[in-house]
Amino acid sequence: MRKNLAHSRNAAAHRPSGLAFAAAGLLAGALIWGITAGKAKALDVVDSPFFGHFVVDGTLPPVAQRVPADPLVVPLDKPGQSIGQHGGDIRTLMTSAKDTRQMTVYGYARLVKYDRDFELVPDILKSVEVEEGRSFTFTLRRGHRWSDGSPFTTEDFRYWWEDMAHNEELYPVGAPAFMKVRDAYPDVEILDEVTIRYTWSHPNPDFLPGLAGASPNYIYAPAHYMKQFHVKYADPEKLQAMVEEEGQRNWSALHTRRGRLYRNDNPDLPVLQPWHVETPSPSDRYVFVRNPYYHKIDANGLQLPYVDRIIVNLTEKKLVAGKAATGDLDLQGRYLRFDDFTLLKQNEKSHGYKTLLWRIAKGAHLALFPNLNNKEPVWRDLFRNADFRRALSLAVNRYEINRVVYFGLALEGQNTLLPGSPLYKPEYREAWSEFNVKKANAILDRLGLRRRRMDGMRVLPNGEPLEIIVETGGTSTEETDVLQLITDSWRDIGVKMFIKPLSLDNMRRRVFAGETQMSISSGWENGLATAAMSPTELAPISQVQLQWPMWGQYHETNGNAGEPVDMPEAQQLLDLLDLWYRAKTVAEQREIWSRMLKIQSDNVFSIGLVAGVLQPIVVRDGLNNVPEEGLWNWDPGAHFGIYGMDTFWWDRNALKLTQQ
Repeated sequence: MRKNLAHSRNAAAHRPSGLAFAAAGLLAGALIWGITAGKAKALDVVDSPFFGHFVVDGTLPPVAQRVPADPLVVPLDKPGQSIGQHGGDIRTLMTSAKDTRQMTVYGYARLVKYDRDFELVPDILKSVEVEEGRSFTFTLRRGHRWSDGSPFTTEDFRYWWEDMAHNEELYPVGAPAFMKVRDAYPDVEILDEVTIRYTWSHPNPDFLPGLAGASPNYIYAPAHYMKQFHVKYADPEKLQAMVEEEGQRNWSALHTRRGRLYRNDNPDLPVLQPWHVETPSPSDRYVFVRNPYYHKIDANGLQLPYVDRIIVNLTEKKLVAGKAATGDLDLQGRYLRFDDFTLLKQNEKSHGYKTLLWRIAKGAHLALFPNLNNKEPVWRDLFRNADFRRALSLAVNRYEINRVVYFGLALEGQNTLLPGSPLYKPEYREAWSEFNVKKANAILDRLGLRRRRMDGMRVLPNGEPLEIIVETGGTSTEETDVLQLITDSWRDIGVKMFIKPLSLDNMRRRVFAGETQMSISSGWENGLATAAMSPTELAPISQVQLQWPMWGQYHETNGNAGEPVDMPEAQQLLDLLDLWYRAKTVAEQREIWSRMLKIQSDNVFSIGLVAGVLQPIVVRDGLNNVPEEGLWNWDPGAHFGIYGMDTFWWDRNALKLTQQ
């Protein structure tokens, strides 16, 4: 049985929360999942004046010929949203040339994407048909074009799959792992120029979320542009000349360099994002110009985006808050911290902006990560003892940290899901998080970690002092301020802490090598998970998981590097993750999540400190559709992306100022 669900208010009112809507289709038969074009065909599409002279001189066709036959109509009916007008620039700050990729994040044009309710919905695609969670039929928007005006069709998907993913020089170890399910790739069928189907033998619940990510999995490329760099299609002499001119090793290196859609660093590379870069690197100022062939319009027919250009100026990270406070930008979240709030608030009236506070949606804003893969046996054994980790957690005064550093506005507790998640239970966040020095000391006494008479500090089983070095890769004083408070309370249980500031890269290298005893960083990226979202963050599957990097590396490399899991509780998490991927119902997925969350809370693999810290967002007066309340999250969320930066617009008075 198939169910056709239009993306309308009536349909939305009956959907389950979160991704349960998508999961219901993925796991319970078939789902035709699309967004209706509303009154698009009856609307006169309205062009931005920005392109007026290009249309007059014939450089561009009229806007009605530039949008798809069935453009995506954005309703703008959320609280605080309104239909806007074309024009103006948005200025923002970044710190390096590689930050051009942030415009791919903020622009957030995806085959499918998360909406504000964290439901997956089609975006670039007209519709998605899912059968048994393993067959995905994509229908493109007829007449959709790349930013250079070339047709966007299934040829772009075929090119990526056949000529890129299966080319040994471009992908030496085979097509990307995200296209594999149980070591098998899908059957790919090109049905016509706007329809393509991917079919696996088993369900692939990660496929659509991977396409919707802040850093998405790409399964298409602009074939018409990329073929000139591909040995299969290009003239050999011309191709070799380009390789030599750009100083690349071979054609595959040139192809990769020219085709990085996510990095957004090639002005010649056609894109599907709302803006495309027109500034070549290196530069200290990057200009992103509106895409004349963008696939969205508003309910009045205005082609999006509203704003014509995004201006990205580069500066030092430490100067961002000061420049925001003196009105040198129009929109900023990245590189601002909560401790900048006072400065920003004081200067609002004099410099014409407002400072919003959005919640950070990570499982923990800060957490301690004991390295269970430490190369020193005495530390490895101690950190793997759950009672030792529990004692350290009990000796953290989270109330004090919250009041002193975060003015009492944060959420205290462990690294786990936030109250906004349908899987949230208070006991997960509260486990081993009360401040109880007496109980912590009793646990350490039972473990035989005796105190020295002279200073009351404890010693390790080998007689060495119990002194924990906590490494930090932060560039602000926030982490060291928090650690200093913990240093004082840990002294009361006979544990001495030393703080070791490092660069982030150096800290990670030491963690990966098993040299770090303990580190401090942010917790789970997604604190708002639903049962239909993969619980990968809860199991040792990645080297960047600071509590068990070698186990994660072993999983990532299929056993070619790292170390196999040799701890029953960690192996249980891996086994449950495998069961989640085999689950056939949302109820089964929810049960597996609950079991994994319980194991995490009982074992305190990471020691969460606070969560829900507020992120300052600076918005120039007159810039509309930026929500007063929001969540600042990488994935899902894409920071500004989930709120539709392509719908932000300037009111008339502010627009005049931006054009001066």
